[in-house]
Parts: sequence; structure tokens; C-alpha cells
Amino acid sequence: MKYTGTSLTLGDHIDTDAIIPAVYLVSTDPKELGSHCMEGMDPKWLNKVAPGASVIVAGRNFGCGSSREHAPVAIVGAGIPVVIAHSFARIFYRNAFNMGLVPIEIGEAVSEFKEGDQVEVDMAEGKITNKSTGKAIDFPPLPESMRAILDAGGLAPFVKKRLGA
Repeated sequence: MKYTGTSLTLGDHIDTDAIIPAVYLVSTDPKELGSHCMEGMDPKWLNKVAPGASVIVAGRNFGCGSSREHAPVAIVGAGIPVVIAHSFARIFYRNAFNMGLVPIEIGEAVSEFKEGDQVEVDMAEGKITNKSTGKAIDFPPLPESMRAILDAGGLAPFVKKRLGA
């Protein structure tokens, strides 16, 4: 699977309260949650998002804080399929896969991206290309089993498909 989009850069330690404030946790609807994505950090942040054509590039420890599944759902609901980060909080990283959000950890290479760069992510090859600069960054390709979960849209749709429901 390939993803392309314009980079939206964020700093270090973006916590789940910034991604989706607790007041919105009464919903599980992706579109509703997505309409409040990053509201805890910047109420106007969504104005930068082009659904289906934006990629988050973040610093260290993205998704720290509480273990709420709502955070990756909010990002997906906002139309952002991929988060590239220096590093992820452990629980957020696993929740991302379960909710159909692609998390890619690339360490210090995040410094190769700035706001507005055009990014292409090739999951099968394990390659991120900054189309604005021509710089390519390799990352370990995800195992086929994890790509299958993401391709299905998350763990629940993957299980339903496997069980033939």
C-alpha cells in the first residue's frame, strides 16, 4: 500500500488529550472524533488538513498520556491515514494498528521533513520519500500480518473478514 500527502508537522510529546480532548470521549464515531482532532492543541489545526491527502510528521513520544483508542480513531476520522514519528508511546502504537492508523517510527530522520513537504510512503518497500527534497528514508517494512490488519481498516474489520462475518 502507498500513501501520499502533505506533511503536517508536530513536536515532541503530543499526548492523547491534545489529539482528542476528554470531553469528546462520549463518542466512538470516527467522523465526530475526527472533527475535533488536535483540538486540545490548536482549535484551528483541522483547517490545515486535506482529508486523504495529509500525513502527520511528529517528534518523540507521539500519543503519550492515556491509553484511549479514541486518539487514533480521531486521526483516521480526520482523514489522515499515516503518522510518521521519531517515536510513539507504546500503547498508542498498538492502538494505531488496531484502529487502522499507520504508525511509522523513523527516529532522527523526522528532521528531514518540514511543514508542507510532499510525502510518499510505500509500506511494502519500507520507504518514505520526501518528494519536496528528493530524500528517501528506509524503515523496516511491517510484517505482512500487520499490513493485513491495516489493509482491512483495523483489527475488528480484520477479524470479521477472517471469520467470514
